[in-house]
Order: sequence, then C-alpha cells, then structure tokens
Amino acid sequence: MKIAVLIARILLGLMFLVFGLNGFFHFIPMAPPTGKLAGQYMGALFVSHYLVPVFLLQIVGGLLLLINRFVPLGLILLGPLIINIILFHSLMAPEGLPLALLATVLWLIVFAGVHRAFAGVLAAKVD
Repeated sequence: MKIAVLIARILLGLMFLVFGLNGFFHFIPMAPPTGKLAGQYMGALFVSHYLVPVFLLQIVGGLLLLINRFVPLGLILLGPLIINIILFHSLMAPEGLPLALLATVLWLIVFAGVHRAFAGVLAAKVD
C-alpha cells in the first residue's frame, strides 16, 4: 500500500504542478473546449482572471505532494479543484472526464495513505 500511495502522490502532484504551470506559461497546447456552453464558461473564467488563483492552488497543492511536506494540506487544496474539474467535465465537456476520474482515484489513494491526519475533521462528534 505504501508504494501505491507514493506512486499516486507523485503522479497527482506532477499532474497538478504541470497543468498549473501550463495555465501561466502555455507550454502544452490546449484546444478550446468543445461545446458552446463550455467555451463560454472557460472564456468567462479567463477574462475575469478567476483562473489565476486556481492555477496557483494547483501549483501549491502539486508541490506539497511532490516534496512530501504538508500532504494533508495539499489534499485539502486539491480536493475542491478536483470536484470542480469533475463537474465541468461531467456537465459541459465530457472528453476530459477520464483524466478527471484518474485524478480523483489518485487523490483517494493518497487520502487513504494519510487518513489519520483527518481524524479530527472526520469526527462525528466533538466533546
């Protein structure tokens, strides 16, 4: 299990670091999303500069996973981003859904490896 968590942590960290950096430096050519609604949505996010903090969170979360420091914090930062990615691809651009699901599986594997760090957050009752 430790090897699976290590591999998942590195892959997830690389995935978010690369795509976060690509948001700023555009070294991976990406076609606009297919579909009118997806294009309008991404256009609005781009024009409003909403994606700048999103890309920064991707970079920070990815780096935390890669350097193996504050991994639970990295998971906390990346979790909502993954949910938004899944929702976007489920509802507007299904061609990217496999990569979003891969990120989800990797996140769950890493979470399983550090789940003890979330014990206080996942407590049903606080005394």
